[in-house]
Amino acid sequence: MRALLNLIQIEFLKLRRKKFVAGMLFAALIMPVIAVFYFGMLDTKELDPIKFYKWATLSYTPWILLPVVLGVLSTLLMYDEHQNDMLKQLWVVPIGKLAYFFSKFFVMLMYSNVFMMISAIGSILAGLLSGLIPLTAPSLLFLFGKCLEISLLAPAAMLPVLALAAAQRNYLLPVGFTIIYTFFGFILLMTNMYLHPLSAMTAILVRNDPVVILNEPINTGKAFLVLGIWSLISTIGAGFALRRSL
Repeated sequence: MRALLNLIQIEFLKLRRKKFVAGMLFAALIMPVIAVFYFGMLDTKELDPIKFYKWATLSYTPWILLPVVLGVLSTLLMYDEHQNDMLKQLWVVPIGKLAYFFSKFFVMLMYSNVFMMISAIGSILAGLLSGLIPLTAPSLLFLFGKCLEISLLAPAAMLPVLALAAAQRNYLLPVGFTIIYTFFGFILLMTNMYLHPLSAMTAILVRNDPVVILNEPINTGKAFLVLGIWSLISTIGAGFALRRSL
């Protein structure tokens, strides 16, 4: 456990030198800004805050923006060490392969949480400053509850990308795979939500939303099983890939 905590601390220290990683957090504000223009053009009167938050934070942000950002982050977390052959030095220490992998995952988890909190706060400020919505306790509880769910589920759904990044010495394939992987998750949500981790994650998020109509009933147990299976496969695959780097 101490070794894992040390690795996590090192990962955060390394990220301080990567300004691009901090810059990616601004992507969390894209949808809140678009939501203001969208509802402003509609000239909507007495807009429901929850409806605004669903559009500003809970639509394309967890479906597309956050997965793409986490995929790029996964690539950056692995790229430098592959390029500089640092992995061989790490294994001499020695450091457990799974501890190394999960230290990267923990960084993704924390980054996901910060990203969604920025999106939530940005949505609240955008709605209030534009005069589109009032500030209500039930809507805030709904917003932050959903953001917490997203911040925990999205990194698990992106584990296959992190595993691929662990197996590659370049960044082109993981980044390209991230884009394809994300859009396939979005497409499969309307065909078979239990094939892809991102579509399974989305099914969990919209389980209690009567407005969202899918082609099949939502089974949260099955959706969590899909996430678990893909997470296990990704972890095993990453373990083999890191052993090959010796």
